[in-house]
Amino acid sequence: MEDSKKNEILHRLNNWGGENLGKTLGIIFTDVTDETLTATMPVTPKVHQPFGILHGGASCVLAETLGSCLSVLHVDTEKVVPVGTNINSNHLRSKKEGTVTGTARFIRKGNTMQVSEIEIRDEKGVLINHTTMTNNIIPRPQ
Repeated sequence: MEDSKKNEILHRLNNWGGENLGKTLGIIFTDVTDETLTATMPVTPKVHQPFGILHGGASCVLAETLGSCLSVLHVDTEKVVPVGTNINSNHLRSKKEGTVTGTARFIRKGNTMQVSEIEIRDEKGVLINHTTMTNNIIPRPQ
């Protein structure tokens, strides 16, 4: 993918919509290829659970944001939209501070159903979370 196309997609994703949960959690899209989408999320008290570690729900938000947006990039959103119908998330390691990076890739890229695998890693590349997500591709609501 050409750098100009990559920058256009990242700009669009990072500025899409008004306030939303991804922006509230500080999620920033950082890379896109023909087959993957990557974003970061800071691990601060804003995303902690009461024991001071990354909340599993925050990991799920990062994973679902990546899986949904990966599907958006591969459908004609004038005609259809991806809607999440299933998410399975395994929290493998805890994280107290720093940044996590998630990368989504397709397991299945169909016309009516798409399944993504999302890996969330820390700064050292250690796997923190592994998620699979299913999007159904439905006609765009009128």
